[in-house]
Amino acid sequence: MVSNRNICWVLIALIFIQACKEKTTEVASVEPEAQKKSAAQLKTELTEKGFQIFDYVDEKTKDTVLMQEYYIAFLKSGPNRDQPKAVADSLQLLHMAHLGKMYELGYADISGPFGDDGGIRGITIYNTPNIEMADSLANADPMVKAGRLQIEIHPWWAAKGFGLR
Repeated sequence: MVSNRNICWVLIALIFIQACKEKTTEVASVEPEAQKKSAAQLKTELTEKGFQIFDYVDEKTKDTVLMQEYYIAFLKSGPNRDQPKAVADSLQLLHMAHLGKMYELGYADISGPFGDDGGIRGITIYNTPNIEMADSLANADPMVKAGRLQIEIHPWWAAKGFGLR
């Protein structure tokens, strides 16, 4: 018999697969234009939008690498995790919808659960100009509002345009 927990994980996987497919199509149509922009153009655009950035020259490739400050939100077990199963399942669906919306609006670049059953349940990386905005968006999550999760957020620097391998 399939458990409700397994069904929940399957739903999560399907939502992320669909979101990745949609993002892949979107990126394919936008990326060539973004690649035409120089580091100086990207730097100007990001600075005008309020993002924290710096650049450096990679000694090996001699390319200019643009670093941007992102914000990692650790989604931790909250104090109110004893909701009835139907309520918890409903909150999970609302949580996934919230994360999907953050991704669609360009505020979250990547999000996902951890594979263990520890106190830190997952992460979301926010692409916002400041930590206050990232914190506000993270705390708007229905799971956080219900106390099922709580947020711990940290600034994080990464090279602009570099993907996961």
